Amino acid sequence: MNLRRSLLFACAVIAPCLGGVATLRSAENPRVFAVSPQALIETRARLARGDTTLQPALDQLRKDADAALRIKPPSVLDKPSVAASGDKRDYFSYGPYWWPDPTKPDGLPYIRRDGDLNPASKKGTDDAAFDLVVDSLQTLGLAYFFTGHEPYAIHAARIARVWFLDPSTGMKPNLDHAQAIPGITKGRGIGIIESRDLGRVADALALLGKSAAWTDADRAAFTAWTGNYLHWLRTSPNGTDEQDELNNHGTWYDVQAAHLCLVLGEKSEARKILTQGLTLRLAAQIEPDGRQPRELLRTKSLDYSLFNLEALFLCAQLGGEAGVDWWGYQTADGRSLRAALAYLAPYADPAKAWPKKDLVEADRARLLPLFAQYLAHRDDPTIRELHEKFSATTEPAARWRLLWPVAREEAPVVTH
Repeated sequence: MNLRRSLLFACAVIAPCLGGVATLRSAENPRVFAVSPQALIETRARLARGDTTLQPALDQLRKDADAALRIKPPSVLDKPSVAASGDKRDYFSYGPYWWPDPTKPDGLPYIRRDGDLNPASKKGTDDAAFDLVVDSLQTLGLAYFFTGHEPYAIHAARIARVWFLDPSTGMKPNLDHAQAIPGITKGRGIGIIESRDLGRVADALALLGKSAAWTDADRAAFTAWTGNYLHWLRTSPNGTDEQDELNNHGTWYDVQAAHLCLVLGEKSEARKILTQGLTLRLAAQIEPDGRQPRELLRTKSLDYSLFNLEALFLCAQLGGEAGVDWWGYQTADGRSLRAALAYLAPYADPAKAWPKKDLVEADRARLLPLFAQYLAHRDDPTIRELHEKFSATTEPAARWRLLWPVAREEAPVVTH
């Protein structure tokens, strides 16, 4: 590390710098796990130096954060429907691929149409509201970290209190009633996939640092809520069912459980989950040629292959925090993260036909952050070439550019 960069990392300035980018407020890494804390600090330093390559992404983040400031904090009480428990504080949703049976007068029991989203499943439940909570907290947390703009922290804290902490409006720490199916079940383990970003919520709140908006009492209350939820996840019938799933659901269960263990300081438990995952998830789900057979069976095969690989990559990121090397792991017959990425990588080219006719076209730009994340841990000429080719013209303001800045020559510096 050169002298100039060392000075940037050592400084401890609280006020935002000119241009709306927060200067480094301390030499401590933010306590986040789904992304590299060092990468976030490096991004903030590059922005403070006037790095023009990252400015579009920061500008878009600030626009998103300004929009999030106008959002009324959602609550589980907002939904018109209610879980079978009768308690509106219980999270409730419907299975998205289930439809009324047209051969039955009352449509019951519902029947499954894989990949065919029933719009009615998204109405009047907690699903969309929780997505809004997650998206808003991630946006506001990152925006506060990069800019130091206090209103972002204030509103993030308000959203978290309403959804999680307020005893009158907060969600109970369980998903007993997630993805119910009319005529079949009042809730199921598969519904736990809807809470897969809880660890990222904790990361977003950690990015508020020592802001007075998120108090020590708030942190303690959220830690208690998280601990109660993790206990439910590991001991409930729904949690056990999801843990036993063999496709993306099982992978995302591991992401959620390991991430929350790290948040709560249970590093040995996270290490256990992620060590077992090398066999139970990575080796079991990836073929030597990189195919993911269980995801390829789906009617949205490319979409689900990307979805599972995103979860596997998160396991790898969390493994780095827990002392388990997923990036370098390879079975004797060649099953590895690199193999799975290499199989999908050519389809970053929108002109290259996916070998299966999917029900819905996947967003191939989702490969770009996977390229960047992989290159942050392993150099690979083939992946780098594809990344440079397609990232140069695709989504210049995409948020992943702030999270996974690929090593490059020193970017141009703006002088004022």
